[in-house]
Amino acid sequence: MFGDLMGMMGKIKETQKKVEETKKRLDTVLVDEQSHDSKLKVTLTANREIKSITIEDELLEDKEQLEDYLILTLNKAIAKATQIHEAEVGAVAKEGMPNIPGMDMFK
Repeated sequence: MFGDLMGMMGKIKETQKKVEETKKRLDTVLVDEQSHDSKLKVTLTANREIKSITIEDELLEDKEQLEDYLILTLNKAIAKATQIHEAEVGAVAKEGMPNIPGMDMFK
């Protein structure tokens, strides 16, 4: 019984390490998004950290329009980055979960 428990704990620690490594790797995965007319472009990491924003000069003349562009484009980029993040981290976490009897009913 204790051997099984120790084995599970070891597997959980190994999985935690793999999840952290995956999160670190996601800092290097870039997500690019742009407005419908390409006047605004943003780049985020898959960990949802903004790396760059490029704005066409004509957007700088209208504050409200620029704000709208930023909100729409950043939200699309964040949604893409979140999808990548959750898929990658979820796959690693699921792969490393120990087989606990009765837990399959929660799938």
